[in-house]
Amino acid sequence: MTPGGPLLPSAPFPVGRPRRLRRTPALRRLVAETRLHPAELVLPVFVREGITEPVAISAMPGVVQHTLDSLVEEAHRCVAAGLGGIMVFGVPTEKDGRGSGADDPDGILNVALARLVEEVGNEIVVMSDLCLDEFTDHGHCGVLAADGSVDNDATLERYAAMALAQAATGTPVLGLSGMMDGQVGYVRAALDAAGYTDTAILAYAAKYTSGLYGPFREAVQSSLVGDRATYQQDPANGREALREIETDVAEGADLVMVKPAGPHLDVVAAAAAVSPVPVAAYQISGEYAQIEAAAERGWVDRDRVMMEALLGIRRAGASIILSYHALDAAALLGR
Repeated sequence: MTPGGPLLPSAPFPVGRPRRLRRTPALRRLVAETRLHPAELVLPVFVREGITEPVAISAMPGVVQHTLDSLVEEAHRCVAAGLGGIMVFGVPTEKDGRGSGADDPDGILNVALARLVEEVGNEIVVMSDLCLDEFTDHGHCGVLAADGSVDNDATLERYAAMALAQAATGTPVLGLSGMMDGQVGYVRAALDAAGYTDTAILAYAAKYTSGLYGPFREAVQSSLVGDRATYQQDPANGREALREIETDVAEGADLVMVKPAGPHLDVVAAAAAVSPVPVAAYQISGEYAQIEAAAERGWVDRDRVMMEALLGIRRAGASIILSYHALDAAALLGR
């Protein structure tokens, strides 16, 4: 007998008490296996042509379509918060079948990128959205063939033109998100041939067709009717994502993306286990809206659920997280 009671039953190893390390906030912080840092967070933002004041997005409480000036102010807030990056989406006033505004040097996205690079480019990573969906009158991510399908190869030519226009603004990271076959190799070759060998490509390697994009489509005033299932990934497939990642890395991707994040944490984890380049995950508009709507109704604690969701993405293996909660999360992390 030992002082205080009988011996515990014999075991092949000492019996531990995990709760000892959960007793206080300080202990929990000390032994936390996963940590978030503002430098791992990227804020997606929208800049809209032809407005004089920011416009609220009803499906995304707290998120707006920016003017150029308010976009710069938001970028400075991101710098002050220590965020790693800011990803810019353009909302043009005019659209057409080939997305002409996408590679127009005077188009809203390219003007905004140039402005941000000038204002904050030495303090935060400015990232572009490289896709045609915001600029086409049909809302698809590419050029349409006569039968209404997306023409993969014709779309690659438009992506290359868009990449050169964005690289000319000084944007260091281009977010190639259209999910066309061969897009990374085609754009990499175009950038290198034009002398933009230092411009990095963030490849949306595993971008799933999802019902959670709805608020985003309001944000960019999308013209899409139907879905993008013929070129975005099927949510039923996981191994396919790893093939996409392998292909994109082989074609020259500097970073790869899984999108949406929350429903596909298994893919994030699998990607992180095999990818030789950093893995990003995008907590998309619908994920954001779900948390905001539930919190608004008093069903969940907004900040607690927000941080839990981001920690889960980080724990799955993403080293970069795009989230509309980035600034709010950074504020909590700084406490």
